[in-house]
Amino acid sequence: MSPTATCPPPAVTSGLDDLNEAQREAVEFGAGVPDAGGPLLVIAGAGSGKTSTLAHRVAHLIARGADPGRILLLTFSRRAADEMSRRVRRILARAAAERPALARATLEWSGTFHGVGARLLREYAGRIGLDAAFTIHDRQDSADLMNLVRHEAGASAKAKRFPLKGTCLAIYSAVVNTRAPLAEVLQASFPWCAEWEAELKRLFLAYVEAKQAQQVLDYDDLLLYWAQMVADPALGTEIGGRFTHVLVDEYQDTNHLQAEILLAMKPDGRGLTVVGDDAQSIYAFRGATVRNILDFPARFEPPAHRVTLERNYRSTQPILAAANGVIALAAERYTKELWSDRASTERPRLVSVRDEADQAAYVVERVLARREEGMKLKSQAVLFRAAQHSARLELELTRRNIPFVKFGGLKFLEAAHVKDVLAILRWAENPRDRVAGFRVVQLVAGIGPKTAARVLDNVCAAPAGCLLLAEQPVPEGARAGWAGFAALVEALAAGSAGWPAELELASRWYEGELPRLHEDAAVRQLDIDQLARIAATYPSRERFLTELTLDPPGATSDEAGTPLLDEDYLILSTMHSAKGQEWRAVTILNAVDGCIPSDIATRNSAEIEEERRLLYVGMTRARDHLELVVPQRFHLTQQHALGDRHVYAGRTRFIPNRMLGHFEQCAWPPAEPLPRATAAGRQAALDLAEKMRAMWR
Repeated sequence: MSPTATCPPPAVTSGLDDLNEAQREAVEFGAGVPDAGGPLLVIAGAGSGKTSTLAHRVAHLIARGADPGRILLLTFSRRAADEMSRRVRRILARAAAERPALARATLEWSGTFHGVGARLLREYAGRIGLDAAFTIHDRQDSADLMNLVRHEAGASAKAKRFPLKGTCLAIYSAVVNTRAPLAEVLQASFPWCAEWEAELKRLFLAYVEAKQAQQVLDYDDLLLYWAQMVADPALGTEIGGRFTHVLVDEYQDTNHLQAEILLAMKPDGRGLTVVGDDAQSIYAFRGATVRNILDFPARFEPPAHRVTLERNYRSTQPILAAANGVIALAAERYTKELWSDRASTERPRLVSVRDEADQAAYVVERVLARREEGMKLKSQAVLFRAAQHSARLELELTRRNIPFVKFGGLKFLEAAHVKDVLAILRWAENPRDRVAGFRVVQLVAGIGPKTAARVLDNVCAAPAGCLLLAEQPVPEGARAGWAGFAALVEALAAGSAGWPAELELASRWYEGELPRLHEDAAVRQLDIDQLARIAATYPSRERFLTELTLDPPGATSDEAGTPLLDEDYLILSTMHSAKGQEWRAVTILNAVDGCIPSDIATRNSAEIEEERRLLYVGMTRARDHLELVVPQRFHLTQQHALGDRHVYAGRTRFIPNRMLGHFEQCAWPPAEPLPRATAAGRQAALDLAEKMRAMWR
């Protein structure tokens, strides 16, 4: 060793004793190596302690000398990033008994791909031609801007049906995130729109130009601009060099764009750790591709080191055996066999019922029976492939007065009153944001779309700092209200009130308009109050607008959430929404072909394989009890409200006959034995056979 070489700090053993052998291998790989070590792939099976392993790895890297300010931790939700940071702090706090300095370590770069992307883009805005004050559109705002451009392009006046704004935005987003040509995306996912390829290409160009003129970015731009930025060799090297370690959670959920970003920042894989499970890759509809995790090792030379976590801490062994059997039939996968020391004699149940009505009745009976045995409703979940699959069950639960929560519903930021207040702040932040401006100008009584458009034209044409809002041409009847509104926006733009007082100013003005705009003003006011509480947790308006758009709260007071619930309630959820969750008892509805796999997701082998993984995800949510319900008959009520048209369905192809040994099979309701005929009964029976013959004599 040369005289100038420095040894890494000694390893901290606190907490490592809690890990199993595979977890410890993942935690210690490359820690303390001066060049950060080669790329690492951790295949973390369901319930295998993935979050704990990743948190321990981050803490161990810091303990071995890595600068916490040069560690980048990427997750798929802000909640996951916050939880990971808390775990790292707890681990380091325990280790501080050996080295007190560790208690002061903090992760400066921890968040979602989109959140970190927004932060980097603001930091490098001047070097990539962006205004650092750019605003970020959520999906609904992006759709509104797409609709505005669509209308200006004359699409709404075409003789044949042109795709609506939501479809246009979905196509645009798919092209951006999959990095596939427009023609390929149309053919694969939007074949009914293929004839409009040339028009869509022109529309998307106009959409991009409109965003650039207004200095707004949409959700996809945060990744696209980041990818384009690091694709430049100089910037890619500079930004990648800022981080000695990049760690990515849920890597199976990344899309092509996210993989490009990582490889541009760490082309040799040094210091790059990705954690995920190919068997839980279920978000292709968002652009995610299982190929990223399957192909990861071969992207580097030598290939990435691989560690597989197979010990499951969640489910009983019979549940894991059934789930292993389902995923073992996948066409391509990383080989792993989940195991648990939680022994049980209870196998998962395959329950055959006559139809969806019996399925609902069976589920309710079992839910109540488990409740009587002491299992809370909250500890039970009913999962399904699509939201509409629970409709009959919801009716039965309501009839039986059983409270339930169904995951989904109107998001907080999609509520009109919340969007109004946020749009005021966004327009003050960026007067060129035409979507925000068009919305807020019309909040003033007496101003409609034409006046709003004229005001926005004037604002966009005015030099910076010369908006003169109070002098804009508005109808005489609206002038008094407009003066107050203009003063508000100018005060917010100046930023003199400071944050979060700026939100209080906007909220106070909006409260005066709320009774005129909405009948249920009192209920909606609760959301405005909640917005103020959320705002107080952010250091600035820019951070608030950015992060709230990228990671919004779940539901509004008036149109979603869990109002009027009992002290306990049953969980209903799609299998997509259930990922990352667990319950003591799980029931999966409609385990039949046409539902699992969905009949709209069987166009090719890739879709079918994702449906297999979706069933695997649903099954591995169960800790103690798992049931799959197989209705034999489905009534076609959507096509024919009257009558009795029906179809028969077969058990899902993902559980073939050779797998039935993993399940207990039963039928509900149990068949009643036929009454045995007595001798007297046999003597008294009519000889109908003789009567049939006598008809022809």
